[in-house]
Amino acid sequence: MTNYQSRAAIFRSEADSLRLKYDRFSWVRLGAFLGGVGLVALLFTAHWAVGAVAAVVFLGGFYRLMQWHLAIEAAASHTERLAAINEAEVRALAHDFTGFPDGARFLKHDHPYALDLDLFGRHSMFQACCRATTAIGQERLAQYLLEPADLQFIANRQRAISELKPMLDWRQEFQARGLETTDDPAHLNLLNAWLNDPDLVRGNGMMTFASQLAPWYFLACFALWVALVPWPIFVILLLPIFLVLKKTNEQVAKIHLRTAYAEASLAAYGRLMQVIEGQQFETEYLQALQRKLTSEGMSASATVGQLSYIIRQLNMRFNFFAVFLNIGSLWDLRYVLRLEKWRAAHRQQLPDWFEALREMEALCSLATLWYNNPEWTLPTLATSNAMDATGLGHPLIHPSKRQTNDFFIYHRGYIKLVTGSNMAGKSTFLRTVGLNIVLAQAGSAVCASSLHVPPMQVYTSMRTQDDLSESTSSFYAELKRLKVIIEAVKNAEQQKLPVFFLLDEILKGTNSVDRHTGSAALIRQLIRLEGGGIIATHDLELGRMEAESNGRVENLCMEVEIQNGQLFFDYKIKPGVSKSFNATLLMRQMGIEV
Repeated sequence: MTNYQSRAAIFRSEADSLRLKYDRFSWVRLGAFLGGVGLVALLFTAHWAVGAVAAVVFLGGFYRLMQWHLAIEAAASHTERLAAINEAEVRALAHDFTGFPDGARFLKHDHPYALDLDLFGRHSMFQACCRATTAIGQERLAQYLLEPADLQFIANRQRAISELKPMLDWRQEFQARGLETTDDPAHLNLLNAWLNDPDLVRGNGMMTFASQLAPWYFLACFALWVALVPWPIFVILLLPIFLVLKKTNEQVAKIHLRTAYAEASLAAYGRLMQVIEGQQFETEYLQALQRKLTSEGMSASATVGQLSYIIRQLNMRFNFFAVFLNIGSLWDLRYVLRLEKWRAAHRQQLPDWFEALREMEALCSLATLWYNNPEWTLPTLATSNAMDATGLGHPLIHPSKRQTNDFFIYHRGYIKLVTGSNMAGKSTFLRTVGLNIVLAQAGSAVCASSLHVPPMQVYTSMRTQDDLSESTSSFYAELKRLKVIIEAVKNAEQQKLPVFFLLDEILKGTNSVDRHTGSAALIRQLIRLEGGGIIATHDLELGRMEAESNGRVENLCMEVEIQNGQLFFDYKIKPGVSKSFNATLLMRQMGIEV
């Protein structure tokens, strides 16, 4: 935290100095303008040629002064963003993640585990680790968390974040550049659709010839009007231009719709790509991403910047004066032609450039997560028959309050049955195991001293709710969820990933007899199907299954102690069936006479 605090103070002080410098030179700029205009006017009175030369020199010099002044403002804004990044990291170390995207748009309630493991939303795993500033980077990070990667990708990501982790200056520079971005996935979807559209001007000889000839034709007509012909004849001479504009207006409007709103996003993406291009990496995976941006002797940042510039010129259609540009030069067709030439040359590379950018943002997010939690470790992922963890903790609980546990389980045909009283930490333990598996299979460091985990597909049933739109009770919703898990376990061989389930208080919506009978039947079925996982329950009678399971069911518990009339929780996993009860005490504390 001290590092982030000192960096925030340094950047804030530097930004304030730049702002003060900018304000002071605003008066210099105003004085230079007034003095320059006065001097040029005075020289014009002496001799028009001297005045003209002075005007050209003044305009050139004043333009450079403006550029220099605006550069100070840009540097101040960039430094303010760096200060804000470090201030947000200070809050993040205190587990206040509100300064970062929560990824709520990526939450799918029917996903195998996203809802139950708090992947998205306020104080979620996504919000804790997301440092991606573009929509495509955030989408890639969400994909990391939602889809287990294969072993090769996990190894690549682990090596990449190991290199990126200590590169704090570069990561924050990359993030600060990204904070200039205001992109929208809908606009990028339109741009992707345009990549596959047919050409309008390119390949059409008449259209291409007309767009090139138009400025010269207009100048000739204008010269005739000035020298010889009356204005009605001048208007008649311009009819060919009007006809071309009328014929192509609808098609140009469609092209403009697909590209117009991507202009600012592309400019920002180009700046981010430039930061990647300018860095030297040692890891092969990072070098491969960089090569995507610099292959075939071209710079992706410059080329994407060109596309942004072309679209910006076509966006003159938003301006009233565009009508005069079109009459004088067929402006729209000229820039549509440039768009189509750009597309023909770079249609194949643009998706690769976007891919490199989104991947780098996701990797930087995981690197920052590990940098902020240096006690975490990279897990070992390899094909094996068991998960083995030491010092396993919940990633979203502050270290000062986090309790860790060691945990071992065979993941095929073995079930850990966790009993315990209310508030003992059973649900949190299930989420601890699930979240760390998800992080491991995303290529991230994990909240553990060590973790060995085989590739698995996690399924959960913890927060099933009723659905009024389908007239579904919470009990029936839970049954539907359990059916999905049973089918997944049955099909695990076809999916090539064993299913690891986390079930919390199964069949809680029915009476105690049905719940016990149904739960026991479900456990036996899951074992027969070679499913593995953890089941948390208050049903202590299920603990008897350990004796009949031939080692396939193991009892664990989380106990609570009552000390001087107060509850004491240690949140530690222990062998056996729970023997502690606290419901009566809790009810008394709430004023319920028991």
